[in-house]
Amino acid sequence: MTLLSTAQHLARDTRRDPRSHMILIMVAVTIAAGAIALVAYLLWPTWVARPAGGPDRLPVSVGATLFNVPTSAIRRKIQRHSGPQERVDLGFVFPSLEAPDAPKHVSADTIEDKVQPIDRIFVSISAHHDALLAPDMRVRTIYPRYLDQAATPINDGLTMRAFRDGSPYANEDLFSAAAPGFNARCTRDGLTPGMCLSERRVDGADLTFRFPRSWLSQWRDVANAMDRLTAQMRGPRG
Repeated sequence: MTLLSTAQHLARDTRRDPRSHMILIMVAVTIAAGAIALVAYLLWPTWVARPAGGPDRLPVSVGATLFNVPTSAIRRKIQRHSGPQERVDLGFVFPSLEAPDAPKHVSADTIEDKVQPIDRIFVSISAHHDALLAPDMRVRTIYPRYLDQAATPINDGLTMRAFRDGSPYANEDLFSAAAPGFNARCTRDGLTPGMCLSERRVDGADLTFRFPRSWLSQWRDVANAMDRLTAQMRGPRG
């Protein structure tokens, strides 16, 4: 009503003074510009555009067995897709079992400054197609053929048996425990630190865990970590 009264008043003034015609146009333009600015302010989007990201986890089928794996834990870019795959390679931070951060660029000048202690547990999921002996059967039937008879107690229920020289597993040792169940074949420390390999079968896929031999001092934590990772990747949909 105020705007209407103002317009009527200006119209009467215009008849008295022709110069007020320009004033009326300027007022109308000002009012229209203000209205447009108000509407634009109210309708202007308030969200911030962000680059689209991939899903946190991917459903992959290995050996017709479904796994839900963290996308950022997949070590090979070519494997970062859902659906059937022959093999998936993963890495997790130990002991948190979180997916690691993206690797930072390291130059030849700074590589020595960037060397970090090994804090990764690596997992490979591969289809076995019934062509390989199950890992637990290998421990019971194949390994004993090449092991020394004497078993050496290590710590907290863990025992070690060395593989004989000249066997296919020379320079390696087999570590075992009953509760929790644990088997790992480990290379011996040399020019490079020894590494351990522990395997288990889940339906049509074999899971191979790799970790430093030095972690055997906390072997129970390692055994529980492997159980947790298996359960997390299988999940309720597995």
